[in-house]
Amino acid sequence: MGQDVRLRAVVALAQGMAAAHTPRGSWRAAAQGARRALDGSFAALSVWERERGRLRVLANVGELAAGEEEFPEGEAYPVHQFPEITEFLHERWAGGGEPHAWVETARGPGDGGRAGYCHQRVAALRRRGRGCCVVAPIVLRGRAWGELYVARPVGAPVFDRTDADFATVLAAVVAAGIAQTERLEEARRLAFTDSLTGLANRRAVDVRLDEAVERHRAEGVVVSLVVCDVNGLKQVNDRLGHAVGDRLLERFGSLLSLCGAMLPGALAARLGGDEFCLLSIGPSSDEVVRVADELCLRAYELELGEGVACGVASTGDPIGPVRSARRLFRLADAAQYRAKGARALKPVVAGREGADDPVVRLADEAATPARGERRRFRGR
Repeated sequence: MGQDVRLRAVVALAQGMAAAHTPRGSWRAAAQGARRALDGSFAALSVWERERGRLRVLANVGELAAGEEEFPEGEAYPVHQFPEITEFLHERWAGGGEPHAWVETARGPGDGGRAGYCHQRVAALRRRGRGCCVVAPIVLRGRAWGELYVARPVGAPVFDRTDADFATVLAAVVAAGIAQTERLEEARRLAFTDSLTGLANRRAVDVRLDEAVERHRAEGVVVSLVVCDVNGLKQVNDRLGHAVGDRLLERFGSLLSLCGAMLPGALAARLGGDEFCLLSIGPSSDEVVRVADELCLRAYELELGEGVACGVASTGDPIGPVRSARRLFRLADAAQYRAKGARALKPVVAGREGADDPVVRLADEAATPARGERRRFRGR
C-alpha cells in the first residue's frame, strides 16, 4: 500500500470519528476506518477496564463470526488471559512513548509477534476462521486505554511489520478521536446537567419534552409531566443559611430521582431555584400519579422544608389535544400553583374531576399524623 493511500486512510479515519455524534458512532468509525486502512475483513475496538480487570469490546465491524455483535453488551475477556496487558498498563507509558502494535497468525507468532503472549489470540483466530490479526494498543493521557484489533481471513496476505507500524499510527489517531469524543460528551453533560443536584436541567427537559410530544402526536405515546415546588426553601435559607438550603435542594433532588426510577425512562430535573420536574414517556397517567403521591409523602417527611407542591399533566387524562410541549408544561405548572395555593398534601392533576378544588388536599388534615409522628411510626 503506497504512502499516499495510507495518508488518505488516516485522514478518512480522523474525519469519520470527527463526524460521529455519539460515543458509539465514534467507536464504530474508529474500527471501520482502521479495518479499511489495513485492508482487513474484521476490526474491533476494545477498552481496558482496570477496575474490573477485563478487556471489554465496544464495537465489532466487518465480517462478524458467530456470536459477534456490532455493539456487544457482554463481550469481555479477563486480563489474565492476555499477559501483554501487564506491560501495557505499566506506568512507564505515562512518561512518554507508546507501545508498538504486533502481529499474530493462526499458526502462532507472526512477524513482530511476542512469544508467550499469543495463546488466546491464536485460539480466537482459529475459532473464528481468521488467518491473522494486528493488535495496536491505544494510549490516552499517558495511560493504556484499550486496543485496536484488525484481522484478515485465512488465505489473505499476512500482516507484516510495516502493517504493524501503520497500525500504531492508526491507534494514535484513534486515541485523539476518543479524547475529542470524551470532551464533547463532557461538554454535553455539563450543558444539560444542574450543577447543584446532578439532575438534568431545564434545557435537557425542553429537548426531551419536545421529542416526547412529537412521539405523542405521531404514535399516541402517553407523555406526563410532574412539576414540583419545594415548600419552605426561603425560610430555610433565612433561618439556617443558603448552605442548608442547598442541602434541602440536594436531598429533594435525590428523592425525585429515587421516585422517578419507579417510572422506566423517566427524566428527573431541576428547572431552577426551588422548582423541579419529572418527565415520563410511556407509563400510564395513573402510574405517574401514584409516583407523584409517593413523592409528596416522602418530601413531607424530609428533615428540612415543608414538603412539596406538586402538579401533574398527562396526555393520558382529559386535558384536550396536546400539540406542543409548551401546552403540557403550562397545564402542569398551573396544577402545581393550585396545589401550592391550597397547601395540598397530594398532587393536583390537570383534567381530573376535582382538580380545581382545594379539597384535593387530604380530606381532613387532622386525620393525617403530624410529620414527626409519622417519622416515629415509620421508624418502629
